[in-house]
Amino acid sequence: MRFSKTSLVSASLLLGQAAAELPPIVMKGSKFFYQNGTQFFMKGVAYQQDSAASGKSTGSSKYNDPLADVASCRRDVPLLKQLRTNTIRTYAIDPTKNHDECMKLLDEAGIYVISDLSEPSLSVNRDDPKWDVELLKRYTDVVDALSGYSNVIGFFAGNEVTNNATNTDASAYVKAAVRDTKNHIRATTKRWLGVGYAANDDADIRENIAQYFNCGNQSEAIDYWGYNIYSWCGKSSFTDSGYDKQVEFFKKYSVPVFFAEYGCNIPDGAEGRIWEETTALYSDEMTDVISGGIVYMYHQEANDYGLVEVKDGKASKLKDFDTLSTRMASVRPSATSMDAYQPTNSPAACPTVNAKWAVSGDRLPPTPNNALCECMYKSLTCVPSDNLKTTDFGKIFNYVCDQTPEACDGINGNTTSGVYGPFSMCGDKHKLGYILNEYYNSQNQASDACGFKGQATIQAASVDDGCKASLAEASEAASNTQGGSETSKNIAVPIPMKHLFTIGDLAIGAYVVVAMGVGAGMVLL
Repeated sequence: MRFSKTSLVSASLLLGQAAAELPPIVMKGSKFFYQNGTQFFMKGVAYQQDSAASGKSTGSSKYNDPLADVASCRRDVPLLKQLRTNTIRTYAIDPTKNHDECMKLLDEAGIYVISDLSEPSLSVNRDDPKWDVELLKRYTDVVDALSGYSNVIGFFAGNEVTNNATNTDASAYVKAAVRDTKNHIRATTKRWLGVGYAANDDADIRENIAQYFNCGNQSEAIDYWGYNIYSWCGKSSFTDSGYDKQVEFFKKYSVPVFFAEYGCNIPDGAEGRIWEETTALYSDEMTDVISGGIVYMYHQEANDYGLVEVKDGKASKLKDFDTLSTRMASVRPSATSMDAYQPTNSPAACPTVNAKWAVSGDRLPPTPNNALCECMYKSLTCVPSDNLKTTDFGKIFNYVCDQTPEACDGINGNTTSGVYGPFSMCGDKHKLGYILNEYYNSQNQASDACGFKGQATIQAASVDDGCKASLAEASEAASNTQGGSETSKNIAVPIPMKHLFTIGDLAIGAYVVVAMGVGAGMVLL
């Protein structure tokens, strides 16, 4: 008998759900709890070999899914248990693979999972941020692959995507990802699963970014805040490390906060780590505010942060493994019960736009809608030729948006004003078709205005009744410059041109065609 991919995935989820024994973790206010009301503190380890720099795209889809690598799970889960681990963090899983056996091994060891939604070639890229149909599918596919396992706590919609004051615009696109992933979970899952963000510790933006992801409509805000923090190095203290300042800042935060990565390896490398910060993390000074943390990292690699070295398929414990195990065995975090805990904290106010923060707090990029993008594309007269290579998209984008900037209003976004074009969430081919058609119309549909040396062509436009309604709604939304961010109607024009297009692996600066002197009316025409 043949089975469809959908039926196999569904069966896999049901099997994972049926085999699971750990009770799901739930959130109340700024704390995590087991379903029986006992407070939950993360005692975690990052469990994945490095695949991409944070907030970057490698352009490659190659990575090892640690939850589908059964041999490694059989080898490593007993070691994770020796560390008193109750949570692992994975950075990229393959939603097309089967995770039943690894998830069962983790479940039996009392270990929960929190996973990033992106993968090396599909993530919100800080250098050219966008939230589009391809990314939405990737993120929701990961949710669907893991939501059936009761030992999944939730997900990260981004990891250090905005990492300094020069790329804060990327946070708007990550928060849109948070919103849409949460909507998908609500529509497909009967239990609570969280969606959060993992931030680096940058002094210029740490307060703004924490407030931004927590502020506004809570259906769009994060469910928890992960901090990648490495300020406690070697022998230090609660105050010298700055941990006291983190506790002070987050004591009024309305959702759980935990260290999504910690474990400074300065000054003596991984083997010199003494894990004083672990004792502090689960002490009374911190546990009322911080819900534990995740040690970086299990695998020893070139960056020298490992607890275990794997060679020829065999794992050897490093010096810091036993030191951490001893520390973990001694911690006894003070807890409260769910019934006794009554949250009083409120969401933060959104940060204002300033020299170090370029994101309007109350408007987000539109929800990706592939059906709308398809409707729009079918309605066009001038579109890219079928044989046009994606590596050539950038030249046309640059030329059209330089010559006729208003032609690109519908695909661009401005995070400072909170104004987003209705088709800014479409894929690159759909966007290119949109601007080609806008340019063609701006030239009064001149016979040579849809040429571009054979790179564009005329098609017979087609719009059915359903598409007419969708396009009319998008057009109406685009004219509403005061739209809020609760739906995809938060879109408007005009919008300034963005300075960089990334098409596939090719990044092309805006106006590069003109700058290179190609101009000439265009060699493309």
